[in-house]
Parts: sequence; structure tokens; C-alpha cells
Amino acid sequence: MTTQENSSPKDAPERFKDLLKKAELAEKQAEQLAEDMELQDEPTRPSQIGELTVPSDVDEPTKLSSVEDVPAQTKTVLLEGEDTGGKQTLPIADYEAETAAPPSPELTPPPPLGDTPYTPPPAIDTRGMPLPPRRASSGGESSRQAVRSPRKSTHVYKTASRPNSRLDTFKKWWKRSGPGSWNWQQGMGCFLRMGVLGLFIGVVLAIIVGSIALSQYNKIARDLPDIEDLREQAAHFETTRILDREGNELYEILDPTAGRRTYVPLEEISPYLVAATVATEDSHFYSHPGYDAWAIMRAFWQNLTSEGIVSGASTITQQLTRMLVLTPEESTRRTYARKLREAILAAEITRRYSKDEILELYLNEIYYSNLAYGIEAAAQTYFGISAKNLDLAQASFLAGIPQLPAVYDVYTNRDLTLRRQEQVLVLMYQLSQEQGCIYVSNNQQDICIGPGEVATVAEEMENYQFQYRGIEMRYPHWVNYIHSLLEDLYDAQTIYRSGFTVYTTLDPGLQDAAQQIVQEQIANLAGHSVGNGALVAVRPNTGEIVAMVGSADFGNEGIQGQINMSISPRQPGSSIKPLTYLAAFEKGWTPATLIWDVRSEFPPSGDPNDPRPPYVPVNYDERFHGPVTVRYALANSYNIPAVKTLDYVGIYDNPLTSEQDGFISFARRMGITTLTRDDYGLSLTLGGGDVTLLEMTGAYAVMANGGRRIPPVAITKIEDHEKNVVYEYHPPMGEQVIRPEHAYLISSILSDNGARTPAFGPNSVLNLPFQAAAKTGTTNDFRDNWTMGYTPNIAVGVWVGNADYTPMQHTSGLTGAAPIWASFMQTAIQQLTGGNPSPFVKPAGVVERIICAVSGTEPSAWCPSQRGEYFAADQLPLPASDDLWQEILTDTWTKKLASPACDDYQKARLALNVDDPWAKKWVKTSQGKAWAKSVGFSSNVFLVPYGVCTANDSRPKLEFSSPRDNDVITSAILKIFAMADATSNFKSYRLEYGQGKDPASWEVLKEGDNPITEPSEIYAWDLSEFEAGWVTLRLYITSTEGGYAEMSVHLNIQIPTPT
Repeated sequence: MTTQENSSPKDAPERFKDLLKKAELAEKQAEQLAEDMELQDEPTRPSQIGELTVPSDVDEPTKLSSVEDVPAQTKTVLLEGEDTGGKQTLPIADYEAETAAPPSPELTPPPPLGDTPYTPPPAIDTRGMPLPPRRASSGGESSRQAVRSPRKSTHVYKTASRPNSRLDTFKKWWKRSGPGSWNWQQGMGCFLRMGVLGLFIGVVLAIIVGSIALSQYNKIARDLPDIEDLREQAAHFETTRILDREGNELYEILDPTAGRRTYVPLEEISPYLVAATVATEDSHFYSHPGYDAWAIMRAFWQNLTSEGIVSGASTITQQLTRMLVLTPEESTRRTYARKLREAILAAEITRRYSKDEILELYLNEIYYSNLAYGIEAAAQTYFGISAKNLDLAQASFLAGIPQLPAVYDVYTNRDLTLRRQEQVLVLMYQLSQEQGCIYVSNNQQDICIGPGEVATVAEEMENYQFQYRGIEMRYPHWVNYIHSLLEDLYDAQTIYRSGFTVYTTLDPGLQDAAQQIVQEQIANLAGHSVGNGALVAVRPNTGEIVAMVGSADFGNEGIQGQINMSISPRQPGSSIKPLTYLAAFEKGWTPATLIWDVRSEFPPSGDPNDPRPPYVPVNYDERFHGPVTVRYALANSYNIPAVKTLDYVGIYDNPLTSEQDGFISFARRMGITTLTRDDYGLSLTLGGGDVTLLEMTGAYAVMANGGRRIPPVAITKIEDHEKNVVYEYHPPMGEQVIRPEHAYLISSILSDNGARTPAFGPNSVLNLPFQAAAKTGTTNDFRDNWTMGYTPNIAVGVWVGNADYTPMQHTSGLTGAAPIWASFMQTAIQQLTGGNPSPFVKPAGVVERIICAVSGTEPSAWCPSQRGEYFAADQLPLPASDDLWQEILTDTWTKKLASPACDDYQKARLALNVDDPWAKKWVKTSQGKAWAKSVGFSSNVFLVPYGVCTANDSRPKLEFSSPRDNDVITSAILKIFAMADATSNFKSYRLEYGQGKDPASWEVLKEGDNPITEPSEIYAWDLSEFEAGWVTLRLYITSTEGGYAEMSVHLNIQIPTPT
């Protein structure tokens, strides 16, 4: 592979800016991935992308925070000049000139290696910065450059004058105490004696400290072998073996001399690789004494201020010291004593051996991932060429791998590995800027890197197709995962030379069963655009991972089978809902808490001030289910109740308190570490945030373990080649992260087949022959589906989908992942317990109570059905007074609850007790009315009023002056005198009558919109045609607020028959 032609000068800066941004992002992603994989390998050299010090046309060198700040003339590249034995650099042409210029030499690929003719150097200023090129004179002022005039300050500075009295005071003191006075002579004598004594003590201390330091230095230096011994030691390290829990060997990390490793001298290594390695690992390699004092001080300060070791300062020589001189145990100690010994040994190596010898050993010993030890093996492994033929693109790619070889694996993390190459290119550019091209000892010419080369080379590698070399290993995803964990415990190089025996938790019987079940189900789903699946199984009481399937087929590149989907963050769908309800339990909710599953709107972020359009969740079946308790809402995976639950809990912690009471904090407590964004919305409870299958399985294991969290573990013991135990895992008791009562309640819900029957049916695949908790999850775009579940014996998580996010066709968690989960659960329970799983044991703090099945409260007299429910003893159901059915007295005029202050227009009613504003709207719909009627309410549902009537409220004014109640009417014409008014809010009145004392219907006599403010005749009623008997006369008024008031009189009509 060769370097591409130059890009145009016009495009280079923009591509370089974009590249630098991507390199910064990749560095952050690598750090996050290292944390996710628990990789915190000590860095050999901090990669501070984005801070460039470059020449410019300003007065001082400028510290740039991003590539947008890079001036046009920023970089020099090597050009051919006159052959005088020197080297020449010229400034890059202005990339953003208004008119296009021919491609400049600075944008060509790095020059051919070898002799280069000499070109006179450019003029430089007193600080060594290149001066602008001289322009040809065409006039007296044509070559003059504008000089920026200093801006005059408008601030007036005043000099404070000292009072003469102070000067006089000083003169008097000087005369009294100055030279020649007795006090002066006495003081100076004392001062001189103290000074001599202090100097003497300082010299003695310096001699003592120096002697001790020299003695220690010599003691350490005496242990250093000569260069041939170092090579001999490098050739005799032992194989590290990885075993399963039964002692079966899964993989050998091969001895480099027996694997892919070929020693080559420095002269047969590409200068580009040397330059890239120096720029990436140790930019001052050729000038420091084996250690970088400034880097050590910086790391010491960072570690001191961070209260822990967070930064290293290792040079190439120090890395070589760790690999070949220090013992494996000593090399893993992150202590200042070890660093001191390492620095002294590195200094002694530098004193005894040349830089070329050190660099040659380092490049032949370092690990480049994928069983490539040393640069020759790496060049052959990745590119099929010799190390001496590596070009800039290939060299910059390889130089970035050794820092984290398990992370920067192009076959499993291609994008991140290529971003790492871009970081290396930017580091080479920076060093080329700082040093005026990068010095390398194995080439006559320095290596110069400009922005054009950086952008072109990075683009070239993007399109390179790496040929994967298969690794013969059993359970490759598991082996790679163990490999990454080892890099957290030990230096990246120590692992490959210490002869470790690594005992892991993997159960081969369960692993084989898991792989077979996953492969068979994925094959069955091929017609639904499903290509991949993953499974994790954990023992809840120990945290041991007994099975891990990372993909359906590790060797299938078509499904990106090398990616371990069990540790890759994906959206979990509804499988995260149990965590939401657990968080609500901590805030007082119970399995009987009532939630209204009706159309509802929410601010997308949960913030009432969110100006965006509202978020309107829908259920999977696109229906509303009215009032449901938590048990049925979670068991049937209804979305709207889950969103309301998260809205109640809160996504983030309340900033006004110190409590960590938000959902993100709760999830972190359960072991979920990937929910790190600051812009989550309420859809988070439906799977709107990425999590890993391994961490989700760990969270479900907490529920299975009675609320105690024991983090998932994969390595139980590590022995060195002499069978000494260097690491051993002892299962802890675990931290009680949730109450045992709450863990039992959630397990009771998730294992309740009757509760989930409305959505899943009575005989779903989740209904196992034994009690097991289970929860499915499906993203709304069908890109991921999950099934999580457990018994006290084992927690199992399953993911099904496609690694490249291709949507599946009509495949849910129930039809995709659940069959895998159910089959493996039965296999695991049979193997672990003989088919007799442990039951969920009810804690002493859990009690059972009878509740109203509809409302979740203690039953009232109107509750149509009852059932039992479990509660924490200190979180019992709401009393019957909070039931949905409430008999109340209302003030009909104000529509508020009646009170002694307004008891003249009261009415007893059976009202619906609803707080949810969206439920109040729903009960007025046809579906809501039908539900209300089914539970005993009239079709015209009356809701319990919000407030209580007071004396300050509007009041009606009704009066029948004549006739009076129970009057006997004998005249044919009845004049009716009445008043119909209100203190406010009057709307209309109506005079009407009905037959009998309790009329079934009413006939209107008169109505009007104007109040009758005083008792007066309002109607003359002709009763001549009425038959004798009782009638009821009613005066009815309405208010502008929807209330009403009425007054009635009963009349006995006895009109004489005409004679």
C-alpha cells in the first residue's frame, strides 16, 4: 500500500480540521470503552489532541484549543535543496488564499527516504520562528509590512504620594540602627553566625541524602543485566493459559518466540514506524536520560490532586524496563516506589546502551494485538509486508495499537482503531511542528508531517480491507473478554510473558448449551431479517458469569460476529421497566398503586417548562386500559403507566437536595454505568438509553439475590508459573442496594403468569414449569429485542437483533429472544438444581392484604371485586376513603364539596375519585363512560370536586314568595311570586312543573336570562284544565361556571268543578 496523491490545497485544511475533531472524539470513546471493559492500562504518553503550538504571523506562538485556530502558515515540510549536507524546511503555502494556487510541495506525500539536496534555510526571528517570505519590490513602499500600532490606554494611572512624615521616620531609624550603630553590628554578627550554621547543616544533610541516593542507585543499577542478557530474557518468557471453571484449557497466550515473532534490527524497520512510535509513546526519547522528568512531575501532580493514580509518565525505556527487568508482580504495582526503581533502571539502561539498542529491543518486544509480537510480526499480520517497507499510513496504524491492544483491535473495533490511527497522525503532526520535523536515528532525513499528509493518509486507511486471520480458541468471545480483564489487572505486556494460569467462571456445559440454543433460534428467525443473538448467565449469589455468548457465529463476518454483543451497549426496550418501578417503590409506591393507562401528554424531558411539543406515548397494542395497578401495568408491559412512573420518580437527581433520588442514580446503584448522557427524556423507561446485556443481567441478579448486589465476575484465580496465587476472588456478601421487600415484590410481579395473561396469554413461552421472573423488551423500531429473567439460582439475559442495527421484521422480545431464554433457563435449572429451583422466599417484612381489585385501595362498600396483594409492612395499601367510589355531599352551585358555610344547596352523590387530569378527560369519552358504567357509575360520571365551598364563594338567591310549600290551590289562575338571582355568576333561570311529589319529567312554564332580583310576579299559571292532585313547582337557575341551584314547592290542586 502506498501513500495517496496529495489532496488539493483548498481542501486540506477542512479535512484536517475534521480529522482532528474525529481524533478528539475517538480518544474519549477509547477511554469510555476501556472503562466499560475495565481497562485502565497505564498510559505511556498522554495524547493531548487538540492543543497545538504552531508558528503563525502573530507576535507570540499561539496555544490553539482546536484545529479551527490553526493559521494558514503552520507547518514546514522537507524539500529537496542543494546538497550541502543540511536539511531545509519551508513554510506551507496559504491554504485559504483567495485565488487557487498550484498544489504546493507541502501537500505531497512524505519525501522518498535517502539523500536530499540542500536548500538554504529560511530567515528566522530571534525566537526561532520563520519570518514571512520577502516580496519583490515594485515601489518604495511595496515590501513594507503594516506594523500594528499599540492601542493607547484611556485609563489614567495616578501615583500615590507618600507623606513626608514616613520619610522622616525612616531617616531617624536609619540614623539610629544603620551601619555603624551598635544595634546594627550586634544584629549582623548574629545573622552571620546563624547563616554559617545553617549552611553547614545544609551541606551535611545534602551529603547524607546524596550518599543514600547514590547507594540506592548503585544497588539498583547492579541488578541490571547487559544487553545480551536482556535479549535472552526477552526470548524466554512463558505462556499464559486461560481455563474454564472445570480446569479445561480454553486458550494459550503464546510465547512470542513460538508464535508470530521475528526479530529484526533497527536498520530494517521503516523510519515512518520509528517516527510514529516516538511521537505516540515518547516524544523526547532521543533527548531524555531514560525518563521524562517533566512528565513525571505532571503525572505526580495529577495523581496527587486526583487522590489516586490516574496518570502515568512512562518513556519507551521505562516500558522496556517493565517488560524485561522488573518481575511481573513488581511491574503491576502502581506505587511511587516502583516508579522510582523503574526510572533509575531506565536511566542506567540509557547510560549503558545506545538509544538505537533500546529502540530496537522495544520494537521487537511490544505487542500489537492478534498474536503479533514485535513490529515484523505486526507488519506481516496486518499488511503481509516486511517492517522495513511500511509506509506512513501503515506505520501510523501500527504505532497506535500497543497502548491498548485489546481495545484497538481492527477486527472487533474497526472504527475505534482507525480513529486511534488518526490520533497518531495528529501527534506526529504536533511533534513535527514542535521539533521542525521528527528526528529518527535510522534514516538520514527527518520525517516531516503536514496537514495534507494527515488528511490523505487517514482517508487512505479508511478504505483498506484487513484480512482476518482466524484464531483457534474455544469460546473466542469469552477468551477476548478475559483478555481485556487481564489488561486491567496487569500491564499490557506482562500478560504475554508471565506464565499465568487464569481460572475463569465459565461453565462449559452451560456455555455449549447456550451457544447451540442461540444458533438454532437465530436460524429459525432468518426469514425475519434476524442475524444475531447474545446471552449472559450469572449466578446471583456469587456474581459468577457461567455463560457468555457474544454472537451467533464468531467467524461470520456477514453478521459482524467478532463483535461481542453481550458487552456492546444497545437499547433495552421495556426490559428496563422493572428498574423504574423499583425506584418508585423507594418513593412510596406499592404493587397496588393505581395508574391511569389513558391518553396522556408529557414534556419530553419531564421538565414542565420544556417548550418542545408534548411527548405522547402509546402502548404496544395501541389501546388504553383505563385504571391499572402497578402489578398489572408492569406484568403486561404497558408503556403509558411506565412513563407516568418515571415522571413520578424523576430522571435526574433533584438539584435542590443532596439525595441521589433520580432514576439514573438508581440504575447506577444497580450496576448500570452506560446511562451517561444529560439529555434523556421520559422515553428512557421504554428503552431510550443504551445499556449492555452483561450489566442488565447483573441488575436482574440483584433482584434475584434479595436486593444484594454482587458485581458480575469472570476470573476466580490467577497463578504464576510457579503456582503462586497472585490474584484470587472471594465472593463478597454484597451491598444491599435495594430493600429485600422491594426485591421480593418485583419478583412476585415478574413471575405472576396470571397478571401478564391479558397481554401475553396464559401459555406464553415465559410460563416455565417452575416459578421464574421474566420481562421482555422490544424497541419501537424492531432493532433490538430482549428477554431478561431469573430464579434465585441463576439470572439470564438474552438479546436478539443485528449488530449493524438493521431492523428486524415483526419480531418482538416474546418471539425473538424469549424462546432462547426459556430453553436455556430450563437447561440451566436442570443442570444446577436437578430440576428443583429455589423458590422466591418472602422476607419477614412482607405482608399480604385484601384490596379492591379495581382501585388497589382497601375495599369500600362499592368495590365490585377484591383480591390479595403483597406489601412491605411499612407501605400498606391506601384506606377505603381513597377508593374510586366516594359518596359525598356537594354544593350544587359552586360544584365544590359542601361545608357548613354553604349547606343550603347540597346534594349527596356517588362520585369518581380521580386525581390524574388525563383520566378526568378519558372518563368523559365513550370508552371511559363504558368503563364507569361497568363498575357502578352512571353514564354521566361525576368526579369528586377538588375544593370545599366557603362563605366567600358565590351564592344563589332563590325564593318562592307565593305559593308556599303544601298550599292547597283552589283558584283557576295561580299567580306565582318568586326571586331568581345570585351574588355572582348568574346565567339563566327556568320555572317548571311536574306531576306528583317526585316528578319523572318537567314541563317548562317560563325561562329567561335576566335575574329576578326581588320577589315579584313572574308568571300567572292557568290551572283550569288541571285534574285534582299534587304537582311540584320548581325554580331552577344555572351559573356561568356550570353549577346550578333549585327550589321546589309541592301544591295540592283542588279546583272546584264549574256548576
